[in-house]
Amino acid sequence: MDPVSALEEPLKKVLGPATAKVMAEHLGLHTVGDLLHHYPRRYEERGQLTHLADLPLDEHATVVAQVADARLHTFASAKAPRGKGQRLEVTITDGSGQLKLVFFGNGVHKPHKELLPGTRALFAGKVSVFNRRLQLAHPAYELLRGEDSSETVDTWAGALIPLYPATAKLESWKIAKAVQTVLPSAQEAVDPLPGALRTGRGLVSLPEALLKIHRPHTKADIEDARARLKWDEAFVLQVALARRRHADSQLPAVARRPKQDGLLTAFDAKLPFTLTEGQQKVSGEIFGDLATEHPMHRLLQGEVGSGKTMVALRAMLAVVDAGGQAAMLAPTEVLAQQHHRSITEMMGELAEGGMLGGAENSTKVVLLTGSMGAAARRQALLDLVTGEAGLVIGTHALIEDKVQFHDLGLVVVDEQHRFGVEQRDALRGKGKQPPHLLVMTATPIPRTVAMTVFGDLDTSVLDQLPAGRSPIASHVVPAADKPHFLARAWERVREEVSNGHQAYVVCPRIGDEDDDPKKPRKKASSEDGAGADAEKRPPLAVLEVADQLAGGPLQGLRVEVLHGRMAPEDKDAVMRRFAAGETHVLVATTVIEVGVNVPNATAMVIMDADRFGVSQLHQLRGRVGRGSAAGLCLLVTEMPEASPARQRLTSVASTLDGFELSRIDLEQRREGDVLGQAQSGARTSLRMLAVIDDEEIIAEAREEATAVVAADPDLTHLPGLRTALQALLDEEREQYLEKG
Repeated sequence: MDPVSALEEPLKKVLGPATAKVMAEHLGLHTVGDLLHHYPRRYEERGQLTHLADLPLDEHATVVAQVADARLHTFASAKAPRGKGQRLEVTITDGSGQLKLVFFGNGVHKPHKELLPGTRALFAGKVSVFNRRLQLAHPAYELLRGEDSSETVDTWAGALIPLYPATAKLESWKIAKAVQTVLPSAQEAVDPLPGALRTGRGLVSLPEALLKIHRPHTKADIEDARARLKWDEAFVLQVALARRRHADSQLPAVARRPKQDGLLTAFDAKLPFTLTEGQQKVSGEIFGDLATEHPMHRLLQGEVGSGKTMVALRAMLAVVDAGGQAAMLAPTEVLAQQHHRSITEMMGELAEGGMLGGAENSTKVVLLTGSMGAAARRQALLDLVTGEAGLVIGTHALIEDKVQFHDLGLVVVDEQHRFGVEQRDALRGKGKQPPHLLVMTATPIPRTVAMTVFGDLDTSVLDQLPAGRSPIASHVVPAADKPHFLARAWERVREEVSNGHQAYVVCPRIGDEDDDPKKPRKKASSEDGAGADAEKRPPLAVLEVADQLAGGPLQGLRVEVLHGRMAPEDKDAVMRRFAAGETHVLVATTVIEVGVNVPNATAMVIMDADRFGVSQLHQLRGRVGRGSAAGLCLLVTEMPEASPARQRLTSVASTLDGFELSRIDLEQRREGDVLGQAQSGARTSLRMLAVIDDEEIIAEAREEATAVVAADPDLTHLPGLRTALQALLDEEREQYLEKG
C-alpha cells in the first residue's frame, strides 16, 4: 500500500461503521490520518491518582482513581413501591480528595460486582452537584488491570495512560483502543520536514513522534513527540504563508512615488502638530513599499487613538500625488461618514480639488455608502470613473459591480476583522493591476498571532499616543454587590457634563420591537455561581436604559440614542449633534466602537460590561480621553467578585496596554477560536502548537519556511511537505490565503 493511501483510509473500513460515524459526527475525524493526529490531551500514571478537587463542573471528565467504598441502597419509589428500587453509591479517592459515583436501577448490577474497594479504574462522565457535593451519575468506567501476568507492579503502576479529548458518546479509552488499531499505519506517514532541518534541530521522525505521542513509555517520549509535532504544525503553516508572500512578490504593481511639492507636501505643511516618531517611522515603511513594483501587503496595528488614520491618509495622498486613486473601506456607515468628515476637515481646501494631479495641488474626496440618494451616488460614481476624485471613503457599497475606478492604486481596509476575505478581494480586483493594500486594526494582536494568522502581511506597529492625548482611568462598578457605586457612576457623568464635557453609555442590545424574544439568551455559566441570575436576564438595552436615565439619574440632561437599526440619515444627524456638543449623553450600542472621534467626550459607562470581549472593551474605552481632558471608563457588572467574568473586567481596568490585554484575551479562550476564525471559520489546524506559549518555535519556523520557499518555491524536492500542505490547505483555507 502506498504511503498516502494508508493514512487516507476511511475509518469506517478500519474501525467499523458505528464507531466511525460517532468519530466523524462528534470529533470531525474521518480517516486513519485524522485519528493519528487526534492527540492525547494529557496522561495519567496508573499509580498516580488524579486530583479530584480540580474537576470542572458541568464538563465531561475522565479520572483515574481507586474505589474506597461501595454501598448498595434499596428504597421505595413510584416504579418500585415495595422497596425494590436500588441505588449503588461508590466513593472513589485520589488520596487527597473524594468523589461520589451513583448508579440507579438496572445499571447497578455490573458495577456492584466489579467496583470493589481497592479496585483502580478509569471513570468518565459529566461532573454534577448533588447535596453540595460533586458526583458522577452513571459514569462509564474501565478497570485497570495488568494485561500481562508477568508485568511487575512497578511497571504497571508507572504506565502512562493517554486521555484523549472525548465526548459523552465516545469515552477516552475507546478512542485509545481505536488509535491502537491504526497505530501501525504511522510507520507509513510521509515526513513533511526537510531532513537537514530535522537533523539540525534534533527532532525525531514523524512516525516515531506519532508512536511516542500515543504510546509513550516515559515522559521524555511525550516531550520528544510534542517538540516534533509542534514543529510540523508551525512549519507547514509558515510554508503556506511564505508561498503566499512569494507569489505576491511576483505580481506586478505600479510604483507610486509622491511628487515633490505635491499634495502630500501641501498637506503636511497645513498640519497644526508634529507627527510622532512612530507615525514617521511607519510612514517611511509604507512609502518604501509603495515605491516598489509589486503590491504592498502591510498590516498596520495601532493602539486606539495612536493616529493610524493620519498615517493611512498620508499614504493615500502619496498615491494621488503619483497619479492614482486611493479607496478606504470602512465597516459601518457611521464610521465611513466620520472618516469622510474628518479627512475633508483635515485637508481643508486641498479636498476641494478639480482634476486629478492638477496644479492647484488638490483633489476631490467622495463618500460612497448604500444609503446615499440617487443623484449623489451617480455623481460619486462619475467622479471615480473619470478620476476627478482621488480619494473615496465608503462601506461595502464600494465593492458593487457598478463602481469603476480610473486608476485604483491603494486600498486601505479599516478594522480588517470586520470584513470577509471576499469583500477585500472584490475591491482589490477593481485595479488595472493589483493595487497596494494597507490593512489597519486597532485590535492589538500578539506577535505570534500576527505571524500565524497574518503571516502573509508585513506588520507595522504604532504604539505611541500623539501628544495631547490624556490617560483613561478605568474602574469596575459592581452593581449587584454595591448599588451605591452605580449611583455614584451617574453622579460622575453629571459632573463631567457640568464641566462642559460629554459622555457615552454603552449597552449590549438595542431593545426595540425587532429584538427577537425567541432568540436564545447566553446561558448562565455555572462557574460564575451567584452571577448566574445576572446572565439569565436579557442584556440591558439602549432604548430602555436611555428612558430610565432621562427620567431618573440624568434627568435634565440632553440624552440621545444611537444604534445600528436607525435610518442612516438619523444616525448621521445624531452623531453630528453629539460632535457639536448639543447632546450631553449618547446611549449607544457598539456602533461607536471604532473610529468615532469626539474629543470633548470624556466619560463612558459600559452596562453589562461582562457581556463584551476584552478587545471590544478596550476598543470602546478608546472613544474617550481623545482630547486634553482626562478620560473615565466605568465597567458596570452584576457578576460576583470571584467569577471569571469579573476577573476579566479587572484585567481591562488594570492596564491600558492593548497588547497585554490581547494576550490575556487569548489566554482566556482557546486560540483555536482565534485561528479558526481567521482561517475562514475552518477547524483550526493547530492541535499541539499554542500561539502564546510557542512564540520561539513559530518565529524559527517562519525563518526556516522563508528560506525553504526562496530556494524551492514549488517544493519540487520536498514531496512530503507538498503532501502536508495539501492536507492543511483544504479548499476553504486555500481560498482564504489566495485572497489574503
